Amino acid sequence: MADNHENNRPDGSDDDNGKDPFAEMFSNLFGGNLPGGMNPQDLPEDVQKQLGDLQNNPQAMQNMFRQMQQLMGAMASGESGPVNWSLAIDSARQAAAGDDPTVTGPRQQAVADAGRLAEMWLDQATAFDSAGTDFTAISRAQWVTKTMDTWKVLTSDVAQSMSEAMTRAMTDQAPEEMKSMLAGAQGMFQNLGGAMFGMQLGTAVGGLAKDVFGGTDIGLPLAGNSPVLVPANVSAFGEDLEAPEQEVLLFMVLREAAHIRLFARAPWLRGHVVSAIESYARGIHIDMSKIEESLRDIDPMNPESFQSQAIEGLFTPQHSDAQRSALEKLETALALIEGWVDQVVAEASANLPAAGALREMLRRRRATGGPAEQAFASLVGLELRPRRLRDASAFWAAMREERGVAGRDDIWSHPDLMPTSEDLDDPAGFTERRRLAEAADSEIDEALDKLLSGGFDEPDTGDSDGSAPEDPKA
Repeated sequence: MADNHENNRPDGSDDDNGKDPFAEMFSNLFGGNLPGGMNPQDLPEDVQKQLGDLQNNPQAMQNMFRQMQQLMGAMASGESGPVNWSLAIDSARQAAAGDDPTVTGPRQQAVADAGRLAEMWLDQATAFDSAGTDFTAISRAQWVTKTMDTWKVLTSDVAQSMSEAMTRAMTDQAPEEMKSMLAGAQGMFQNLGGAMFGMQLGTAVGGLAKDVFGGTDIGLPLAGNSPVLVPANVSAFGEDLEAPEQEVLLFMVLREAAHIRLFARAPWLRGHVVSAIESYARGIHIDMSKIEESLRDIDPMNPESFQSQAIEGLFTPQHSDAQRSALEKLETALALIEGWVDQVVAEASANLPAAGALREMLRRRRATGGPAEQAFASLVGLELRPRRLRDASAFWAAMREERGVAGRDDIWSHPDLMPTSEDLDDPAGFTERRRLAEAADSEIDEALDKLLSGGFDEPDTGDSDGSAPEDPKA
């Protein structure tokens, strides 16, 4: 480090230890000075200014240290794979930390009581029985822990495809003379990608933990097969509403319980949604120009800019036709799930004064997604929200009118009965289209049975005595 560099503290006083603040910064980050004895004064003037301003902001510097140390530590840990899950969990917990009150006994009791009442009301609104499990009130940090196994299922294939695409793109675009060297560094690229993806995924999941009301907000049972509620988020949502807190709580509990009933009575549904995500993941393609653009826009003065740039473009894939088809399947499934829950809860909460207003607010929230949900969508390229929620709700209302409660719910009995996007466009024609499809399937099955059993009449090739048929022209 240069001897003529002035060593001053951020407050203007002399540094009694005689340490260069830049050297300290890099020592904290990497355990040593700048590589190759580089002098910070040799850096570009604007970078020196940014580093100087950064050392005057202890909180920003602390955040940068923590993020860089996490990233370097994760790479050094030897954890391999498309996602560094240790880093993902740590980042999620940090993002969810802060104002996260512990669930008290009285609050737990209030949620449990609301759960029992909600189950009674739902018995009158759906043919699906209760799953028979009590409600549990949890904190935001507990929500992260309970849902992480499901995030692994939802994002592993996406991360794997992105890791492969990113490594392939970097290798393909490198100069010929560097390709042999890069081939030996693929493991390092993969570990770096896994650490970066884990950090960003954790940040997104931690952000969601501050927004969600329970374990089924995105249309999947993230927290398992038992209903859960995050009272802190329910209370925050109800602060600006005129509705009594107890009504808001009961409405949220109704929605969570309805989701749990649906997935319990249609066990194939979860796999249907996950398969759409896997189909999407298999076609991941990375636009390297976006990566370069994102890196140019990172502001060294703002450590959070690394996260925002990564979320906004660094890992965003480009959609192929096959992926658009998978996303349409996913969005239709999520719309049908949310539309059914919307309709069932509307019936179950008919006597709740604030139900109409709460229903409309949640419709808008679910259809547009909050900031944390949008961040997750930008990260993995998946928008886990129902674009056609209102159409789906109208479809289930039409089925209720036409078939009754049991007939409506029976549509969930088999994946082959799953309504399509066309059915959302024309609910009135669903039954007739389904009848025609079933008739066509029946005819095909009948013909196949005849073919296999030899039931079809063989063509006449001659008389019974074995002679050739008489030529009518003879």
